[in-house]
Amino acid sequence: MSLKETIMADVKEAMKSKEMEKLTVLRFIHSSIKNKEIEVRPNELTSDDELQVIKKLAKQRQESIEQFSNAGRQDLADKEKAELEIISKYLPEQMPREKVEALVASTIESLGATSIKDMGKVMKEVLAQSKGAADNKVVSEIVKAKLQ
Repeated sequence: MSLKETIMADVKEAMKSKEMEKLTVLRFIHSSIKNKEIEVRPNELTSDDELQVIKKLAKQRQESIEQFSNAGRQDLADKEKAELEIISKYLPEQMPREKVEALVASTIESLGATSIKDMGKVMKEVLAQSKGAADNKVVSEIVKAKLQ
């Protein structure tokens, strides 16, 4: 079952159980995936594309939480946290930092990367190998630290 099909099944379940907040978030996710489908036409939407949409939505929520917290709007930050919790259920489980560090180290070694100029190649390879299970920000920090 694809991610889109899973979300649609959850939309139906949320409708039946009258969970309005969850239903709103799930409909937003579905519409975002639908927009991505339209964007990549005539090609088919891949599971990586679906995952990319979900990751983008999660990142937007995290940034909003940070901004609302800094602005003293805890009510809005709490709303975003609730949405992020729902969105996170559709993301793969995140790798612990130690595993990301090991993956980065092995990738640097296999590519023969020596300087910060090789950061792009290393990032691309690490993100491809982790298949969405590693946070891009964490990967970037680790790669910078190892290549300097």
